[in-house]
Amino acid sequence: MPLRTKPKKTAHSSKHAVTKARGRKAEARAASELVIITGMSGSGKASALKAFEDLGYYCVDNLPVELIPRFAELALQSGEIPRTALVVDVREGSQLEKLPAILKSVKHTIPTKVIFLEASDAALLRRFSETRRPHPLGTGTTVRASLGAERRHLKAIRRLADLVIDTSKFNVHELRAHLTDRFKQHSGSQQTILVSCVSFGYKHGLPDDADLVFDVRFLPNPHFVPEFRALTGRHPRVAKYIRSFPQTQEFINRISALLVYLLPHYIREGKSYLTISFGCTGGQHRSVMIAEDVSKRLRKAGYKVKVVHRDSPR
Repeated sequence: MPLRTKPKKTAHSSKHAVTKARGRKAEARAASELVIITGMSGSGKASALKAFEDLGYYCVDNLPVELIPRFAELALQSGEIPRTALVVDVREGSQLEKLPAILKSVKHTIPTKVIFLEASDAALLRRFSETRRPHPLGTGTTVRASLGAERRHLKAIRRLADLVIDTSKFNVHELRAHLTDRFKQHSGSQQTILVSCVSFGYKHGLPDDADLVFDVRFLPNPHFVPEFRALTGRHPRVAKYIRSFPQTQEFINRISALLVYLLPHYIREGKSYLTISFGCTGGQHRSVMIAEDVSKRLRKAGYKVKVVHRDSPR
């Protein structure tokens, strides 16, 4: 019986094995993702991390920056935790200065996205006041001064962010919903913006946070109809009265079409929240009805919309 010998490895077979190994490595890299969440204290990083945990990411809060490269390698090698998320912030102290260089290095190892959360000083001060928690930079100075110092520390990191989210107008649930929609696997939706339709009265002043303002005082005023004076634009009879004028329907149609056209462009520019304000004299009738009807049109177009009646009694 002739002896069986193992086939000799040829240059071609060795090359094939190397190519195959590289292919597996490339596949593993493509399937992996590292999300680094950073930003201002009080901007919602804990809520953001919880959203990623709900999406199935392996999440770590406040990982020392020097461990990030090793963590990225382990995540890439692991077949069980391909998607990971970390929070890194000013609690790292002086070590945070190393983060920009570490981020540039890690992006060569694993697909990495950096999310920077920020908010206005007014919003952050309100949140610190409500929670009564000290700022991470210490209690030796005011919260406002600490926020200023924190912004300076984070300036270089913000420039490296792939996504900057201003959470000033988000509550906890809205922030988590926004991130869930944006990072949900196999989601084909591009409508990752929260629209707020606000009614207001000009006699009480313009809304501070309005992005777009539309004056609806050209519509007939139900205030001068005695039976409607004590009601609001949410009442069916008042709404029917306002809709009875042809200019009302034309305005709603034109504004809704304009907004449906504009919103995808705002999304492409990275805007995550848009406040559209409608104003009448007192903020009771016309602006309320218009905000309600336009919000319905936008919801029908697939957008998440909330309605706020600033000056209308509940």
